[in-house]
Amino acid sequence: MKNKSWERDAKVTLYQLEVFLAVVKTGSFTKAGDLLFASQSGISHIIAGLEKELGVLLFTRNRDGVKLTETGKQISVHAREIVNQTEQIHQLAAEAIGIQSGTIRIGAFPSFSINVIPGIFQAFRKQYPGVELLLFEGSYAEIESWIKASAIDLGFLSNSCDGLEIMQLVRDPLVVVLPTTHPLSKNEVISIEQLEHEPFLLLNSGCESLVISAFQEKALILNTQFEIAENSTIISMVEAGFGVTIVPSMILPVNPENVVVKQLNPPIIREIGLALRSQQIVTPIVDVFIKETQKLLAEI
Repeated sequence: MKNKSWERDAKVTLYQLEVFLAVVKTGSFTKAGDLLFASQSGISHIIAGLEKELGVLLFTRNRDGVKLTETGKQISVHAREIVNQTEQIHQLAAEAIGIQSGTIRIGAFPSFSINVIPGIFQAFRKQYPGVELLLFEGSYAEIESWIKASAIDLGFLSNSCDGLEIMQLVRDPLVVVLPTTHPLSKNEVISIEQLEHEPFLLLNSGCESLVISAFQEKALILNTQFEIAENSTIISMVEAGFGVTIVPSMILPVNPENVVVKQLNPPIIREIGLALRSQQIVTPIVDVFIKETQKLLAEI
C-alpha cells in the first residue's frame, strides 16, 4: 500500500486566497476585515493558516501595516488568476441557466469617470441589474498596470499599450483655454503657432504627449511655466492669468467661467478606447459589457 503519511489533510481554499488578496489590496488586516465584513483577528488567523499551509511567509508586519514578501508577490499573481478564473466559472454557469450575474472590474481616468462612466453604468444596469460594476479610478499608467496584473477586467485608456488590446471608442478634441482678457480670446480658432512663446500651463494627466508632439513636429517652442496634474487646478490657474493651456475638451466644466475656450486648427484629437488583455479570454458578461459600451458610445 502506498504510504500517504506525507500528504497534508488541509488544502488552500478559495476564501483564503480572497482574504489574501484583500490584504494585498488594502495593505492592512483591519482594512481587509472591513472590506470582507470580518474582524481583524479573523483575517489574521486566516492569513496565518494560509502561511502555515504553504510553508512560507507572505507578509512582513510592522506598525505601518503589512507588506508583501518577494514570495508573497509571486503568489499574489497566481492567486488573482485563480480567483478570476473561479469568477468566470460562476458566470458561465449563470449563463447556462439564463441568469446574468457576476462582477466586472473597470478602470477609468478621472475626466472619463466624471463625464462618461455614469451614463454607461446607468444604461448597463437597466439591462443587467444582477451584475455588479466596480469602478477603479487612476492614471493611464495605473490602469494599464491593473489590467496586466488582472486586478481589473478592462479599462478606458487614451493611448496604445504594449501587451494589451484596445478598441477605439471616442474622439475627444483638445481645446485652447485662455484668460478672458487674452488678445487671442477674440479669435474664432487658434493655431499652435499662435501659442509659441506664450506662458504655457502643461496638464500632466497622460495626454501631455499629444501637446508636446504637436509643438515638436512644427519645431515650435513650448514655453512651459507650470506642470499641473489636476484638471480643476489648471483651469483655475488660467483664470488667474498664469498662462494659457491646451487640454482635452472632456475635462472642462459644463459652463466654464472666467476663461475662454477655443478650437484648435488643425485639431489635436485624444483617442479613447477600451483596453483589455485579450478579447479571446473575457467572460461572457464582460463581452456583453464591451458590446453594450460600443453601442452606447457610437450613438453619442
